[in-house]
Amino acid sequence: MQITRHDEPLQTIGDPQKVGEKLPEFTLTDAVGQTVASKDLLNKPTLISVVPDINTRVCSISTKRFNQEVDQYPEINFLTISTNTPEQQKDWCAAEGVANMQLFSDQELDFGKKTGLYISEAGVDSRSIWVVDQAGTIVYQELVPEMTHEPNYAAALGFISAL
Repeated sequence: MQITRHDEPLQTIGDPQKVGEKLPEFTLTDAVGQTVASKDLLNKPTLISVVPDINTRVCSISTKRFNQEVDQYPEINFLTISTNTPEQQKDWCAAEGVANMQLFSDQELDFGKKTGLYISEAGVDSRSIWVVDQAGTIVYQELVPEMTHEPNYAAALGFISAL
């Protein structure tokens, strides 16, 4: 899939799954360095925000915005995935006062490669929003075409409000 960063073309390693398809099984690293499987994360409808680098402006804004919304949707899991290390994510959370959002590291690139979101020339996963049901079926997706743009919060939050 082609996206851009500052209007320069970039290519992900594949085409991501589509609405109606299953999200592939994947593993991530949690805040304490433990490997977590997708089956353990998707125990109820889940909004997954994929950000390329938590330490950049748009990724930070996006994660803080979803963190502010978490409490309004107790029936939904909110996860942020980035290729940052768990230590970088912990430092960011401490500096930004983010406590509600669950951050997971894709430093091993399992999620990015299995979903086709990994951009090898940039070393990050492409910005996207996913909502999956507890069976792992994708029910909503936004693939942000320009990495420096924020996702459509209203559309994603409106979708989960209607669930």
